[in-house]
Order: sequence, then structure tokens, then C-alpha cells
Amino acid sequence: MHHLWDGVARFRRHVFPAEAERFARLAAHHRPSTLFIGCSDARVPPETITQSGPGELFVVRTAGNLVPAHTPGADGVTATVEYAVAVLGVRDIVVCGHSACGAMTALAEQHDLSATPALADWLRHADAARARAAAPKEPGRDRVAALVRANVAAQLTNLATHPSVARALAERQLALHGWVFDIPSGTVATVDLPAAVA
Repeated sequence: MHHLWDGVARFRRHVFPAEAERFARLAAHHRPSTLFIGCSDARVPPETITQSGPGELFVVRTAGNLVPAHTPGADGVTATVEYAVAVLGVRDIVVCGHSACGAMTALAEQHDLSATPALADWLRHADAARARAAAPKEPGRDRVAALVRANVAAQLTNLATHPSVARALAERQLALHGWVFDIPSGTVATVDLPAAVA
């Protein structure tokens, strides 16, 4: 923890003074243009990848960048999506997967997840991606990479089941985007939108 407090001290000394005006504006005005849904993986920092500053991205990070399809009742992801779209009025939502994703690796390689039952249950939100990636394989395609891409597409489809998202899409007030970040090269590739949301 000590290194985190050192970071806070450096922020206060060296970063905050140059950004004080921006933070003063942000204290009274919160209007990010994009909801970024990424993986919890520490190697995939949304603000660094997009070079976004404070106040520019509204961020949700979950294991495997999963977005459950809408169901009655509340959960943290659903509440955050609804707030971003219905209250903040974001114009874009990015679902970003990444290379070497531990969640997708566990699914692609059928790891035993019995010691982590909550994780195993959570990863069921990738069932549609697993089915899609299990279709006839393209020659030479890596199973994990194929699942990562299929998962981004599946989560975009799940997003469209959320009432706030469906309304904003129908009114052409919102656009969905699928990305895959490649950790070793630093590149971002786009994922085609599924037919259900294109």
C-alpha cells in the first residue's frame, strides 16, 4: 500500500496543480461522452489506452468485460449502464476485450473453476460467445483470441437488451463499438457489430 500513498502524494504535488481548474469544473459538471466497458485486468487501463483525461470516460470494469443481458432487478453493471445512458447521456459505448484475457483463457481451455464458484457463475455471461467461438474454426486462429473477439460481440448484443440502451439506439442517440486491445503491441482492433445491434 505504501507505493499507492506515494502515488497520491506525487499526484497532489505534481499533477493536481496543473489540473486544478479542470477538477474544479468537474466538481460541478460531469458529462463524459463515452461509457467504456473493459476487463478488470490491470494491464488494460482505459484512460491510458485512449489517452483520456479526467471526466472524459465513464468506466465499468468487470472480469472478462462481461455485461449481463438485462433482467428484472438491479446489479452494478446494469445500474451503471443505465446511469451512463439515461442520466449522463453518453453518445458512445465501447466494449473492450484484450489479448491474454484470463477469463477467456479459462473458458477456452476449460479450466477447472470449482474453487472459484462466483467466478464460474459470472463467466456464464460469456456462454453465447463460447457458442459462437465453437463454430467451425478459422485455420490458424488462436482459440483464446477467437473467444475474446466473439465475447466482445456477445457483450454488445447483451448491452442492446438494456432498455435505456435500446431506446437510445432506436433514437439514434447512441453508438456501440467493439474493440480488442493487444497488450504486447499496444494496438486496438475493432470488432464488427453483431447483426442484432448493427
